[in-house]
Amino acid sequence: MKKFQYILAVLGMLSFAACDLDEMPVDTGTNQAIFGSASGMELYANSFYDILPNTDVGVFQGDDNSDLVARNGVDDLLAPGALSPITSSGWNTGDWDDLRNINYFIENAEKSAVPEKNHYIGMARFFRALFYFEKVRRFGDVPWIDKTIEVGDEEALYGERTSRFEVMDNVLADLDDAIANITLTSDPSCTRITQNVARAYKTRICLFEASFRKYHTQYEMQATADAWFQHVVDAANAITGFTLHQATIPERSYRDLFITKAPYADETILAVALDASLQVFSSANRRFISPTYGNRPSLTRNFVNTYLNLDGTAFTDDPGYQTTPFVDEVKDRDLRLQQTIRLGDYHRTENAIPVVAPPNFNQTFTGYQPIKWCYDERFPYDDESRNDNAHIIMRWGEVLLNKAEALAELGTMTPADWTATIGALRQRAGITGSTLTTMPTAADPYLVDYYLGKFTNPILLEVMRERAVELVFEGLRPDDLRRWHIGELFEEAPMNGIYVPKLGEQDLNGDGVMDVCFYQGTRPAPSNSTVAFVDVSPSSAVGRIQLSNGTSGEVIWNPGEREWLDKKYLYPIPQAALDVNENLGQNPDW
Repeated sequence: MKKFQYILAVLGMLSFAACDLDEMPVDTGTNQAIFGSASGMELYANSFYDILPNTDVGVFQGDDNSDLVARNGVDDLLAPGALSPITSSGWNTGDWDDLRNINYFIENAEKSAVPEKNHYIGMARFFRALFYFEKVRRFGDVPWIDKTIEVGDEEALYGERTSRFEVMDNVLADLDDAIANITLTSDPSCTRITQNVARAYKTRICLFEASFRKYHTQYEMQATADAWFQHVVDAANAITGFTLHQATIPERSYRDLFITKAPYADETILAVALDASLQVFSSANRRFISPTYGNRPSLTRNFVNTYLNLDGTAFTDDPGYQTTPFVDEVKDRDLRLQQTIRLGDYHRTENAIPVVAPPNFNQTFTGYQPIKWCYDERFPYDDESRNDNAHIIMRWGEVLLNKAEALAELGTMTPADWTATIGALRQRAGITGSTLTTMPTAADPYLVDYYLGKFTNPILLEVMRERAVELVFEGLRPDDLRRWHIGELFEEAPMNGIYVPKLGEQDLNGDGVMDVCFYQGTRPAPSNSTVAFVDVSPSSAVGRIQLSNGTSGEVIWNPGEREWLDKKYLYPIPQAALDVNENLGQNPDW
């Protein structure tokens, strides 16, 4: 489903798009209709919004391929032998249509006499920056094309790729141009590109590039990383008008952001507002809850362990945390935990009738079952792709984290910076104590081990803790692992779940009613009709759950073999593209 159906329908009638890479867009009387007025350029520029993430899958599914999430099956990126130049995608003609559309607009808008033209050119350059950032993240070096390709331009059509670092310099220039020329400063609907949207994306893109240059040392670009970290800080400091959303009930402040139909303008910087009347929906409930649709993503215990206690201390400092059962481990924790997964007294509704809803092992693999993007009502959302809650793409919480990480990397964070970023996020999460205002001086050993000993800076590690907790299921985690050069976690992170002290029935929410029965051999009779049964008989088969100690221990989910190779930091150039233009060359080791 296109995000702007009604706009694209009108644009289709104008017929300005070309069909093939070597064709010029149609330049007829419609050219004047478009570029001869601000309204025409606005209509054209609205077509660029389709570059934003698809709402059906949404940003919420991006983290399914990460260390934080156990899921059904293994993605082609990680399945041994599944990814190759033959199976790789993202380079065919259709994948470059957006760039052709943008360049055509810029060329013609620059010739226009319309006074507002620079605003729309700035928008076009913002979307070109997004387009190229996505291509660089995926493929590394890509051809930099900033003009409409003519039929006979063989150099452009069949040339070599441009260095990713040169392309990213151009991306930065496009972002700066967008910030300088977009005249819209605010948008109550949170759905239009403003100066602050461009600044916020600049913090995300520059943080990726800074970390990539610092930690991917084979490129020998470490000396340039700090300049990109500073871009993050400067762009974040220039954003005005946003704060962290606070609900009347503190326990809802975080989750409310993700289940509202109209975005909360206090924190949301950019969103796609879904619309039932236009049949524009997402599939959030189905993908998180349905046992037969989507990946059934579930948080891992190693990640859940990183949520702080409400008093600001580390849960992993508690004696015996490794063997604490679910009903106890979730007590007195960071309020974001109860707003991210089912626990305690969480209720859903079925046809508006409240029902107790503990973690359901018919739907979750680990027991840590997500609710972050999901409506509490079952019908029709669990069974149909009918979610119409706003699809948040960029928010102030992320900007604070981007700034905090950049400051930690630069070594320039002050107590005031900490309080305004990490402290503010933790305060909204109900956390108390010195952690709100005092920067750590000792590295948390659990986090050091979690990140395989590659990070020891105590401030940076706490920012990394906060980033994972605050932004889980917002699609940013895979890129974090890539830019930090810690792809091993894609393969090595255990797909573990709740601690089960013994076989038999377990009460997961402390209401006296048994919710799940772990058994081996013959399935026992249940104590009630809602008990979910999990066979943990010894097995090495894919798709089975085991207990780490055989008849007790952590739930261990086996999704299938995962494999990480460093060549996977970049996707291979598809063979079909190489067949057309052998000058593209292939990425290393593919």
